[in-house]
Amino acid sequence: MKEPAAQPGTTLREDRRRASSSSAPASRSWLLLVHQLPSHPSNLRVRTWRRLQQIGALAVKQAVYALPDTPNGREDFEWLKTEIEAAGGQASVFTADTVDAWTNDALVDEFRRSREEAYNGLAREAEEILRRLTTGRRSRKALPSRRFVEQLQQRLGAIERIDFFGSAGRDRVVGLVRQIEERGGGTRRPAPRTSAADPTAYNGRLWVTRPRPGVDRMASAWLIRRFIDGDARFGFAVDREAVPDGAIPFDMFGVEFTHQGEGCTFETLSAAFGIDEPAVARIASIVHDLDLKDGRFGAPEAPTVGSLIDGLQLTHAGDEALLAHGMALFDSLYRAFEQSARSAGPRPLAKPRRGPAPKKPRTSPRRRTP
Repeated sequence: MKEPAAQPGTTLREDRRRASSSSAPASRSWLLLVHQLPSHPSNLRVRTWRRLQQIGALAVKQAVYALPDTPNGREDFEWLKTEIEAAGGQASVFTADTVDAWTNDALVDEFRRSREEAYNGLAREAEEILRRLTTGRRSRKALPSRRFVEQLQQRLGAIERIDFFGSAGRDRVVGLVRQIEERGGGTRRPAPRTSAADPTAYNGRLWVTRPRPGVDRMASAWLIRRFIDGDARFGFAVDREAVPDGAIPFDMFGVEFTHQGEGCTFETLSAAFGIDEPAVARIASIVHDLDLKDGRFGAPEAPTVGSLIDGLQLTHAGDEALLAHGMALFDSLYRAFEQSARSAGPRPLAKPRRGPAPKKPRTSPRRRTP
């Protein structure tokens, strides 16, 4: 094993592209999470296991889990490591070229097999729903509700986001869910409503987050500079204990502006400061789907934005430059979404012409014949 992962290296872009098994490179780099959990709190083991399932980690040994070495994978493992240590456990994150008796091909195949099983399980449920809809009486009660269709789409999106190597079965599920959607309602994203904090109390402050910013920290920094603190300065610290006095930490474990409930830091900041704009809501759905990987909103732009952020992390070794380019990316998205919202209204109807009627063209008089 190598030293714990703390800097970018050569990684596989986690852009969910469907690569064939023959195109898989012979050499890969992997991320390993090794943890030891305390006996209390009693639910920590279950919470940790669920989180590992959500991020798509594969158990390779007892208390040892693997992910492809990508910026998103590092982000997921580092966040989970922080949570485990905060609960009194121990955890380490490493990069490795090989994983004990596993070959690279065997690990890739196991990741694919696991995702294929998930696709097949969802496909069986979808087929049973369609069978009941086809053979049963077509009453309104029999039709899938909007919420039910939304849950199916969320579950499909959650599998897609951890399908790192293009597993079989995805297209089948997509077609089945689309058929169910056609018989039910569309999706609808709820807009959070909370009381707004006073942004004047946060003017000209130093905002501190963790190194190697990813999608949530990039977007949150842009939101802070754009809507909360126009003179905001940004710094980096490994945890809240290392944050300088007077600075405002964000997207760190155990601070005010971080993940709250089922939302990411960007959503927490938007709700706390009452930022309620359609363009910001669209960005929030992208950030949520990429950061939490639960597919709640099914944002169609998420894979593309995720690939762009992977590219930024591979291009910029310095945290300041990486954050600045990430903020520029989200500022461009905001401007595009804002322009789209302004131009999305109905086109005005042509109004009848006012004023005097146009004159008829003159015709030359006929000559009289003698």
